[in-house]
Amino acid sequence: MASWLSRTYSSHQVQLGATAVISGVVAVTAILGFQHLRRQIQIEDLKSSIPNAEKHDVKETQVKLNQYGVAPLKPTVGKEEERSAALAARAQQGDYDDDLILEQLARNRVFLTDHGLSKLRSSFIIVVGCGGVGSHATAALARSGVSKIRLIDFDQVTLSSLNRHALATLSDVGTPKVHCIRKRIEQITPWVRFDCVNELFNESSAQRQLGPWDGQEPDYIIDAIDNIDSKVALLNYCYKHSKRVISSMGAGCKSDPTRVFIGDISASTEDPLSRTARRRLRALGVKEGLPVVFSTEKPGPGKAQLLPLPDEEFAKGSVNELGVLPDFRVRILPVLGTMPAVFGYIIANHLILEVTGYPHEYSQGKGRDKMYEGILASLQAHEERLVKYSGKDFQGLKIPVTKDDVGYLVEEVFKGRSVVSGLSTRLTLVRWNGVALKEIMDTRFEGQKYSRLKLTDLVCMTKEEAALHEREVLKDGKGLKEVYGLDVIRLAERRLQEVVTYEQYR
Repeated sequence: MASWLSRTYSSHQVQLGATAVISGVVAVTAILGFQHLRRQIQIEDLKSSIPNAEKHDVKETQVKLNQYGVAPLKPTVGKEEERSAALAARAQQGDYDDDLILEQLARNRVFLTDHGLSKLRSSFIIVVGCGGVGSHATAALARSGVSKIRLIDFDQVTLSSLNRHALATLSDVGTPKVHCIRKRIEQITPWVRFDCVNELFNESSAQRQLGPWDGQEPDYIIDAIDNIDSKVALLNYCYKHSKRVISSMGAGCKSDPTRVFIGDISASTEDPLSRTARRRLRALGVKEGLPVVFSTEKPGPGKAQLLPLPDEEFAKGSVNELGVLPDFRVRILPVLGTMPAVFGYIIANHLILEVTGYPHEYSQGKGRDKMYEGILASLQAHEERLVKYSGKDFQGLKIPVTKDDVGYLVEEVFKGRSVVSGLSTRLTLVRWNGVALKEIMDTRFEGQKYSRLKLTDLVCMTKEEAALHEREVLKDGKGLKEVYGLDVIRLAERRLQEVVTYEQYR
């Protein structure tokens, strides 16, 4: 037996096999040991990432809200923010190389020239409302060279506002919007000075809030408020005190950036916020002279809209009591995150051009206005010819259609094309269905003649098509099927049904 064991252990193959087995055991042991060690490290890392309740007393992090229900004026900041704030403090005291500033503003400097950039850098801008529109406008102005900005807003950053705010992050939720903007921009342009006013704008404090800073009057004021009372108070104050202001109308429920324009408030159309502001300002004696950014996009089927409050909300009591502040909306306004940015950058662009004196002329609407005026005149002449054809006196005839109505029909309903040929030139409006010509004019009121004409009576055609239509359908009494194919008739009827549907939104 002993000799057999001796021969076995001395066998070369057995020695190799034993070595392999022992090596395998060692390798497996090493792998398992490494995996165990890695798990332990991961567990320790996870534990260390969880705040220690004993070291971080919850009571110490609780803060009192001010009278507006918002966070304190100086929220806690992290290490990186502390470093940025320290750099900004030195830069705002002049401890920052001006050559570095000019290098950062090099592209604007070339565009605006040294003289223009100097004007921009020495300007003082006030931004009232620091949400989606106001934050984008402020960021653009600071990046472009404006060095003194006063921010006015009582509100704080919410989780739902992150879809449209230019600068807020998750760590900013619950902090005042004015300080959120300040600390983020200080990390980009540390030399910009901010005067943060964490208050609600109102008429009684307008003189102080919109007053000078270090003896300098504001060069421009941005109205980015979404509350109608505060907006009207601000615009009325600026108008009465000759302060330059530009106002953002409603970006909510809008989705078409190609329909956003700058114009006088008297010319803004199809915007509920603008319409309400116009009406209330007119009651205060302000009819025009206020530049606004507004969208001409029409509401309609399938588009976002402000829904009424559910019945259960009314059952809770006075609707006013549901809001954070009196007269503030208690319903969610649908906002596509990109649209406030469009409004904000248009406002910032306008201010840069105005402050620096850069040549600019907004002519987008002028050519169309002339076209609408021409179509309106053509429609007036069309109605007068029909009245004359009926044997009545057309002198003094009025039609219940405005230039805005023309633009609405031509652009929104008929998409700028004839229902007959699809052509987009030499357009006009004409009655679609034949009418009893004797009933076309209303003369019930002494001294007043007006055409019994509704928007749902009108279709868009070229002038040549309208002349034929007037002669054969409206005067000679031919049926629509005798003159047009079914495709044209169906298209016209579909468009007119759209008018009926759209009317409930206007």
